[in-house]
Amino acid sequence: MGKKKSDYTRLYVQIFFFALIAVISINHTLAEQGKSTIPFLSSASLHALCPFGGVVTIYEYFVSGRFIKKIHESSWILMWITFALTLVFGPVFCGWVCPFGAFQEWFGKIGKKIFRKRYNHFIPYGLDRWLRYLRYIVLVWIVYVTAITGKIVFADYDPYFVLFNFWTGEVALIGVILLLVIISMSLFVERAFCKYGCPLGAVLGIFNFFRIFSIKRNTTTCIDCGACTRNCPMNIHVDTGGTVRNHQCITCMQCTSEHACPVDDTVELMTGRMEVAK
Repeated sequence: MGKKKSDYTRLYVQIFFFALIAVISINHTLAEQGKSTIPFLSSASLHALCPFGGVVTIYEYFVSGRFIKKIHESSWILMWITFALTLVFGPVFCGWVCPFGAFQEWFGKIGKKIFRKRYNHFIPYGLDRWLRYLRYIVLVWIVYVTAITGKIVFADYDPYFVLFNFWTGEVALIGVILLLVIISMSLFVERAFCKYGCPLGAVLGIFNFFRIFSIKRNTTTCIDCGACTRNCPMNIHVDTGGTVRNHQCITCMQCTSEHACPVDDTVELMTGRMEVAK
């Protein structure tokens, strides 16, 4: 099955945000070095451009009315915008906007070429389903330690920050090592960090249980071909129920009738409730 127009729409959106963050990061470095910056473009740091910055400063803000060091008001605003968007459509930030998620996805295409059908299926399902809760442990650890220290404790470990700053000398060695590990894992597991380590993905994943628009499968028109499940980058069994309420769904739309399902109006993004897919 060749690419459809809807596939390219998502790819263009991903490229746009990846390029935007990359150029802003370069502009920030130029500004810090006292060099001429790119006109009409923000020179904010990456900490000011990630909604997770708002998440980690929630405790400090409600206790003292201030943000923790290096977190800007923009992160706070982006967090609420992301929450509102996720409440309606699910984690579209993860599937369409996040530049680090897109980077893993693009790098993973090498793994798909090498391993073909074996790609993204190396880890047994029984083990994989438990490993996916690791990101909630990461989330709790980061929020707790940040609350008691008032500092961005995850900055040295953040692969997103390292990816867009590795040339500046501002990144910690452990962050570089973690990024290389994630890149290597992407050859075998699609969006490995999104599945097992991303704290923001953990927060947004909770919205999948009560989001307004969800991925739904029409069981009366479904021909049980399994295309929706095979095309899901997060290994969700879309073909086992009616409504996808899995905490790993990123609303990438790769399972829908616009992309994978060969039957029109069978797997779609819509409101209403059906039997839950696991």
